[in-house]
Amino acid sequence: MMKTMWSNVQGFKQLCTVMIVGLCVLGFTGELALAASKKSSFRVGVIDPQLVIEKSKAGSRALAGLKEHAQARETVMKNDQKELEKLQKDLEATKGTLSADEQDSKQNRFTQKFQEWQKRGQEFQNELGQKQKELVQEYMKKIEEATSIVAKRHGFDVVIDKGSETTLKIVLYHRDGLDLTNEVIKEFNKRFK
Repeated sequence: MMKTMWSNVQGFKQLCTVMIVGLCVLGFTGELALAASKKSSFRVGVIDPQLVIEKSKAGSRALAGLKEHAQARETVMKNDQKELEKLQKDLEATKGTLSADEQDSKQNRFTQKFQEWQKRGQEFQNELGQKQKELVQEYMKKIEEATSIVAKRHGFDVVIDKGSETTLKIVLYHRDGLDLTNEVIKEFNKRFK
């Protein structure tokens, strides 16, 4: 269960990229058709939003906060797991030395604590998933704002998500000079401290 929670933190990059790709694919076709209908040529840029979050000051702080939150929850779960393991060993050690009622009472106590531990783990996992979702939504708005400023400054009509090796790769090729990621990171840092 803890591995699953931690993999959720590790999977933040994938979650972020998947959400970004979905938004970009939906918006890209409409923007592309609109741009093509208005003029005979248009400029297309690319960006790696995942990298913007990782490399920007505010984004890296947010990711560190999310990781810290997950690690605190993981510590609680590990401590509870150690207590459960101790209870289980005690239960096994006293088997046959206690009356049936005492043994049942200990077994019920262990079962109840185990169920509470599982429930708490699921709650932590849900909480972490919600925090990830909120973070992605918040940062996508900020990335869109910074990207819009950079794109307008340089005359780009459309900017699309490059995708990554771990998720759906949208852009298979782009000419040097079309990647706006580093400039968007600078704009992001300027706007969102």
